Amino acid sequence: MDTLNQVLLYPAFQLGADLEGWLAAGGGQGLIAALAEPAAIIPTLREADLRGMGGAGFPTWRKWQAAAEAPGAGKFVVCNGNEDEPGTFKDRHLLRWTPHAVVEGGLIAALATGAAHLVLYINPHQAAAVAEMRRAVAQWQASPWLARMERALGHPLDIAVVETSGRYIGGEETAVISWLDGHFPFPRRKPPFPAQSGVGRAPTLINNTETLAHVPHILRHGAAWYRALGIGAAAGTKLYSLSGDVMRPGLYELPMGTSLQELIFVHGGGMLEGRDFKAVFTGGPSNTLLTKRDLDVALDFDSVRARRSRLGTGAMIVISEGTSIIRKVAEYIAFFAAGSCGQCPSCKAGTFQLARLLDRIDGGRGTAEDLQALESLCRILPGSGRCGLIDGAVTVVESSLHTFPDEYAATR
Repeated sequence: MDTLNQVLLYPAFQLGADLEGWLAAGGGQGLIAALAEPAAIIPTLREADLRGMGGAGFPTWRKWQAAAEAPGAGKFVVCNGNEDEPGTFKDRHLLRWTPHAVVEGGLIAALATGAAHLVLYINPHQAAAVAEMRRAVAQWQASPWLARMERALGHPLDIAVVETSGRYIGGEETAVISWLDGHFPFPRRKPPFPAQSGVGRAPTLINNTETLAHVPHILRHGAAWYRALGIGAAAGTKLYSLSGDVMRPGLYELPMGTSLQELIFVHGGGMLEGRDFKAVFTGGPSNTLLTKRDLDVALDFDSVRARRSRLGTGAMIVISEGTSIIRKVAEYIAFFAAGSCGQCPSCKAGTFQLARLLDRIDGGRGTAEDLQALESLCRILPGSGRCGLIDGAVTVVESSLHTFPDEYAATR
């Protein structure tokens, strides 16, 4: 199964793409519980403390309730599988290897919100995931489940797999709406929020793939069961994408709240031979860097935020001593510059200038004026874009300046 090392808490996650196998392993039980008592779905997710796994960690039940209470017909539920950020590779795994968990989670979301459309929005660069999801959807459509859903909803339910633009920015939720409406995936400012006006101006619920994959298990086993899977105050499990200078990079499903130390040095096998730990880019390359003093941090949304960083998608890119932080940051800022949609001049020009300055500094051609310009851009750029791309880019640059000032000083 690719080259990913697994530590799985859900045996059903080992299944392939057959609906029959999913049901034989207990799949479908969450949907049966949801059909029996639709009004209990959202309260159960609230009690379970399920958070959005796409990065923000926003309480899932709040999104679902907003969509459920929004007036209007033809509502949409969208599974956001655009995943295109460096270091993050959890969603493609779920879409390829556990497609029925994702579809079932989407069906439960449709039932909770009264949706008429379920869209699986998947990055075309993940061709195997697209193919497996198409096959999985066809199996659900050919089964009696769809008729049961439509009777419960009181109207037809359309299920479709739609390929995204393949652009990094295409995963931002308002860009998702724009693309599904047939336009270029330009983000827009909020409000209105998707639950108020989304695809085709209908109320729209957009959830990350991992979020929806958790839902059938919660509805099947109950909120208390899910909460007990976490450590301390954290609830449930999390998929951590571990990469970089570790012995066993891979995808690990572990209790939410597992320590960074345990992830890297137990499950990840520790650092590459002869290397010492230096830092980690958490939640992908757009957050505050964590260092040796943070190895004890519990990897849950609240604990990581308390260290002035974010858990994000659960990606952990590990860097060893001897690796230039400036070089890594320069690579990621170049990625953001290439991924900018160009709609906001401050973002397009700002990321380009950040990348240019970092490249000069990393190459030994930087001056004191270049460093001052870098610091100045970090002060004036935040909040100037219609989405979070420029803010994320500035966050990691600022963090590197603050955490590793000696590296910058040495380049003058």
